[in-house]
Amino acid sequence: MRVQSLTLAGVAVAALLASAPVVLSTTATTGRPGSPATPAREGSVRAADLLAKLGGCAPVSHGRYRSDEGTRADIPVCGTPDAVFWTADMDIDCDGRPGPLCNSRTDPLFSESTAFQQPDGRYLSAETLPYIVVPAPGDIWNFRDHGIGPGSVAAVIYRDRVQYAVVGDVGPEGIIGEASYATAARLGIRPDPRGGGAPSGVTYLVFKDARVSPIQDHAAAAAAGERLARRFLGEG
Repeated sequence: MRVQSLTLAGVAVAALLASAPVVLSTTATTGRPGSPATPAREGSVRAADLLAKLGGCAPVSHGRYRSDEGTRADIPVCGTPDAVFWTADMDIDCDGRPGPLCNSRTDPLFSESTAFQQPDGRYLSAETLPYIVVPAPGDIWNFRDHGIGPGSVAAVIYRDRVQYAVVGDVGPEGIIGEASYATAARLGIRPDPRGGGAPSGVTYLVFKDARVSPIQDHAAAAAAGERLARRFLGEG
């Protein structure tokens, strides 16, 4: 992981949670760790169809992000009427509730907290829950202005695979391109926080005004993601 993700304890938690989400489920479930060797495909929407629909970029960010510290700032956040998206690398977020795969021994930058929490107050589990990381609100872009918040539904596209996830953590203000251990594993990306990830070619598509509750309900996120992706493609 490039740097520790940010918690919202001291940065306007109430403002982040002020807008009312579209609640798509209230059934609590948890995900399972994915296997980078033979990850199961999720849903039937094709990666190629989503990428073709996105087409070019209409920037909604006021500037561009870096993929990592020290790299060139060349990644815009793009917008459509129903979603925002960006194409970047994937760094591995192993933060949150510790487990056998994500802990202070496996990740030298491990943090036991995530920006968002489950309703029971526990932090998210990066090794079991597919989630993505959004940059902290700043001069470049503010995710809150686009109907995005904790539990927002996302489709992460890598090569010929689509993995549904939620917005689950907040990262540095000027860097973009990060997702949980579980997201990477299910996409067939090496999820080791010390040297895994993907150097480029990952598209993060986040749907506006569509969130799951509770945030850890991956089954709900997958069902909602498939429905929203099909609607995005004009199929529903």
